[in-house]
Amino acid sequence: MLRARWWKILSIILLVYTCTYGFLVKVPKLDDRLQESIRNFFFHVPMWFGMMILLFVSLVYAIKYLRNASPVYDVYSMTYASVGLLFGFLGIITGAFWANYQWGSPWVGDPKQNGAAIALLIYFAYFVLRGSLIDTEKRARLSAVYNIFSFFMLFPTLWILPRLTESLHPGGQGSEGNPGLNGKDMSANMRTVFYPAVIGW
Repeated sequence: MLRARWWKILSIILLVYTCTYGFLVKVPKLDDRLQESIRNFFFHVPMWFGMMILLFVSLVYAIKYLRNASPVYDVYSMTYASVGLLFGFLGIITGAFWANYQWGSPWVGDPKQNGAAIALLIYFAYFVLRGSLIDTEKRARLSAVYNIFSFFMLFPTLWILPRLTESLHPGGQGSEGNPGLNGKDMSANMRTVFYPAVIGW
């Protein structure tokens, strides 16, 4: 039984480590505004990574269902999508706290913020679709197709469009974004927390 649950135990250990050492580790003083709020980097960014991985696995099971209409694949696809959506909401919330400290408001209409909200609404519609259909086979089939559409909509909403416009986030057009989020600025101390956080989340 322990062998079957080793990854859950490892995840708990890594998250406990992240939540404790993440508040104790010495972080670089990059500018007057960033200060201690850079610690949110250990939570906000890994949650988005976790969301992308979970939604990708959901996509894989959606494709598997379309190739072999097994109800198990549909359940897995829905479950991974629901947890991925939860991670997305947590990413939005932690981002709002950070934005309030850095930019003076929880929501400033930044392209990355708006794109993230649109992406989550698209996935929320996935569950609305599932709840509106009674026929289980039809629901599973249409949901799988919509799941594929939803995943590929993540790329324009989260990655492409925000990079084509001016953004307070890193990578925006004509702006370096917040220098605290530049990978080159991440100190060795931060790496000892960030990478375990990504794996743990």
